[in-house]
Amino acid sequence: MEVLGIDIGGTGIKGAIVDTLTGEMISKRYRLDTPQPSTPEALAKTVKKLKDHFEWNGLVGCAFPTVVINGKAIYSSNLDDSWVGTQIDETLSEYCDGLKFTVINDADAAGIAEMRFGVGKGLAGLVITITIGTGLGSGVFYNGQLIPNFELGRIYGHDGNVIEHYAAGSAKTRDELSFKEYGKRFNFFLNHVQRICSPDHIIIGGGLSKKIHKFKKHIKINTPYSVSAKLNNSGIIGAAMYAAEKA
Repeated sequence: MEVLGIDIGGTGIKGAIVDTLTGEMISKRYRLDTPQPSTPEALAKTVKKLKDHFEWNGLVGCAFPTVVINGKAIYSSNLDDSWVGTQIDETLSEYCDGLKFTVINDADAAGIAEMRFGVGKGLAGLVITITIGTGLGSGVFYNGQLIPNFELGRIYGHDGNVIEHYAAGSAKTRDELSFKEYGKRFNFFLNHVQRICSPDHIIIGGGLSKKIHKFKKHIKINTPYSVSAKLNNSGIIGAAMYAAEKA
């Protein structure tokens, strides 16, 4: 089945057509900047531009960067506060010629792709996927079954602030950190995850995972971990797969 997968982030919106049976993108990825401010209307109009780029008239799977319950945004996370309580699927459909949208948390979508077609395939027990981007996303799986909407990036750090403000990829840019400095921050976060959840395996993905070789030596945890096979495309692929399964 072919589905348009869209991954909405705090800084960019990416999409591609996905073969949900193989987990492969069968079109080139297309990216647009996330509008600022990222209000529902502005973001939906940007999604329409992406949809129009592919001349798409079918099913759409959308990875969205906050807790999503029955298609509704529960928090705003790294988007405009006006998203709180907004029915994401209906809003995007309204601006996109009535196409059917199926929406899932972005880190959950990334995890689905990795567990089905990536380095998580065949892993049992408690597996946590971490995506490093504007925020710190997390997808949690037990024996391959998704436990949705775990927001481990929203736990509190040593300074009393949300830990993703300290250890997300955006923090590296904002605070002009070297990879050594950032690696130590990210390791601090992973140690929190390890202590709280005792996972059997951790999978690291998201945009900054492409450069993990530059800070890998500063990751010092006992939990086995792998780097995402799909890297920054896993959200697109997982969102499309989720939409196909719900169709």
